[in-house]
Amino acid sequence: MVSNKLKLSIVIPVYNEKNYVELVIRNVKEVDLGYELDREIIVVDDGSTDGTREILKKLENSEEFKGILKVIFHEKNQGKGGALNTGFNYVSGDIVVIQDADLEYDPRDWKEMVRLIIERDADVVYGSRFYGASHRVLYFYHFLGNKLITYLINILFNMTFSDIEVCYKMLRREILEKIKPFKSKDFGFEVEITAKISKLANKEGIKVYETQINYYGRTYKEGKKITWKDGLKALWYILKFRFIN
Repeated sequence: MVSNKLKLSIVIPVYNEKNYVELVIRNVKEVDLGYELDREIIVVDDGSTDGTREILKKLENSEEFKGILKVIFHEKNQGKGGALNTGFNYVSGDIVVIQDADLEYDPRDWKEMVRLIIERDADVVYGSRFYGASHRVLYFYHFLGNKLITYLINILFNMTFSDIEVCYKMLRREILEKIKPFKSKDFGFEVEITAKISKLANKEGIKVYETQINYYGRTYKEGKKITWKDGLKALWYILKFRFIN
């Protein structure tokens, strides 16, 4: 029997997250969305070498995740953007959301994001770590870099985002089909997807929303991967996607 319910596709890029990946997958499977949605979990292992791949194989082959979990393996590390590009090719849901494979983000925040899409007819919903929800206090320079990148995006693309580097981006599948594939293989993906969404908002009038989310950031010792070099690349990507591509 074919379900008439909407489906949520959850795309998770993974690289060396053996300590967290199983818990994250279980969390996104069980989280209350506030609506009766089918869901699929698409995990792209981006060349992990720490035992993550074995955990993913076990979960995918288990009865618990049969028909829900799809795992794709990269033989070589391609970066977050590369992993997401692969994952997006497998989505079949009506709504797509990006989830990191660590515990920095809480999928319980999806409930409001889903509500905005279903009840407010949003096409795209960004989470924002700067709207007053709970968050761990960490590096000032990460905060400053994110603000600078977001500020430049807003100026050059005529938008009012508060947090473009956030993981949580939820969008209708038809919007994703308009803006993929993505050229950025690394963390430049965040700039590229925001640039493309901004162009659609200005040209076609798609509805873009933000909502507050919780954030439990990690230190580098705990496994954080993004660095100041990624921030410098992001500045280049902003100019590239505004004036070249």
